[in-house]
Amino acid sequence: AVDLVLSAGDCRNAVCAVRPPGHHAERASSMGFCLFANAVIGALHARARHGIRRIAILDFDVHHGNGTQHLVERDPDIFFTSTHQMPLFPGTGSSSETGVGNVVNVPLSPFDDGKAFRAAWREKILPAVEAFSPELVIVSAGFDAHADDPLAQIGLQDTDFEWVTREILALAERGSHGRVVSTLEGGYDLGALSRSTTLHVRALMAAAGEGRCR
Repeated sequence: AVDLVLSAGDCRNAVCAVRPPGHHAERASSMGFCLFANAVIGALHARARHGIRRIAILDFDVHHGNGTQHLVERDPDIFFTSTHQMPLFPGTGSSSETGVGNVVNVPLSPFDDGKAFRAAWREKILPAVEAFSPELVIVSAGFDAHADDPLAQIGLQDTDFEWVTREILALAERGSHGRVVSTLEGGYDLGALSRSTTLHVRALMAAAGEGRCR
């Protein structure tokens, strides 16, 4: 997906239906259903193969991406940001965890809803990402912050995921030539996962435009 989006062809964005998810996997061990740090692997591949220097990883899974943060928190050219429920597994993701200035965590409280989620992205995350000026945006797209999901207590609806996808795409259009690679993370209610992922993919397809690679 990274190769397609960064090639000279027509693929402006891509989504990877990946299982198992990846954002809990650390440097030397698996964790929390995750075996490989998919988003970080994509970022490092973009750097090694395509010479992309500034990469942002945006994570809206309900669990903090401790593995992603662990792998990039000393790398000033990879920006990591996350909304997630706190307290909740894996117990990381405090707003005080800032890496070398390249990490922005915005914890949400149990029973927060779409209003709090959208405010976190609009007021804190999106401005921080835009200030970083990434050349490529990678999305850790977890849909387990949905109100129907059994593993947490955040009350997002399908349309909240559509909204954040469109906001990320608009940001990428302004500063990253529209280049977005999304990789699936959590989501444990199959109905909510199906509906939310559908809206996420439709938004990506709409941004890609007619006749473009999908």
